[in-house]
Amino acid sequence: MRVGLVQLTVSDDPVVNLAETLTLVRQAAAGGAGFVLTPECTNALSSSREHQQAVFHHEAEDPTLAALQAEAQALGIWLLIGSLGLKTEDADGRFANRSFLIGPDGAVAARYDKIHMFDVTVSETETYRESAGYRPGARAVVADTPFGRVGMTVCYDVRFPYLYRALAQAGAQILTVPAAFNHITGAAHWEVLLRARAIETGCFVLAPAQTGFHPERAGKGRRTHGQSLVIAPWGEVLADGGTSTGVVFADLDLAQVDAARGRIPSLRHDRGFTGP
Repeated sequence: MRVGLVQLTVSDDPVVNLAETLTLVRQAAAGGAGFVLTPECTNALSSSREHQQAVFHHEAEDPTLAALQAEAQALGIWLLIGSLGLKTEDADGRFANRSFLIGPDGAVAARYDKIHMFDVTVSETETYRESAGYRPGARAVVADTPFGRVGMTVCYDVRFPYLYRALAQAGAQILTVPAAFNHITGAAHWEVLLRARAIETGCFVLAPAQTGFHPERAGKGRRTHGQSLVIAPWGEVLADGGTSTGVVFADLDLAQVDAARGRIPSLRHDRGFTGP
């Protein structure tokens, strides 16, 4: 199974971002990928809640989702839309950070709302409170496909290994980690966290990422780390997207999942304990 990870540098304009995303999705399909993945915040990155309110849509009316569903059908591919910012019916007006798995028929095969919110102080000048604008999801998701069972996560989830263990123990062979990872924490932690999640679970880890500087009309903009990665179940890096936009390819052999778990069957070795 060939996968193609799309690496983007989105702005806060969903129309412009969609055009670039479609170009790279087509490039991935042309390169032989039957499963194409885009990063977190595929439709837009913005720190302005007012701007998000102006450009985000509810799922049923979202033009980015509709266009990518149509493209998946036209190309006959499986497509993971890493995530879209979407309006919800929540009384507090918060958005959803929602990942979609689209089948080659263009239908939504699975959807996952990011569970863990990026509420951190990276430095004295860089603070994020994702939960102020987005409401967290509460349900882990595993989806069946003809090429394997997929466990869906998003970005900051990667720091919570119990989620990945639960997905693997529910049968996931492939874990998706679309991200818009901060450039400071990314340089320090991105690769090692992803490799750890692969090793702990014996899964392939597919992590398409945002990269570079993301301009905003209503804010100062932000930087993301890039380095889209494909990690094998034994922990090897199979593909690295570096810091440029584009597509990175890798070929997956799902027999490696059983081989890794056969050598280290830790998913079957849970023990109860008390404390601390």
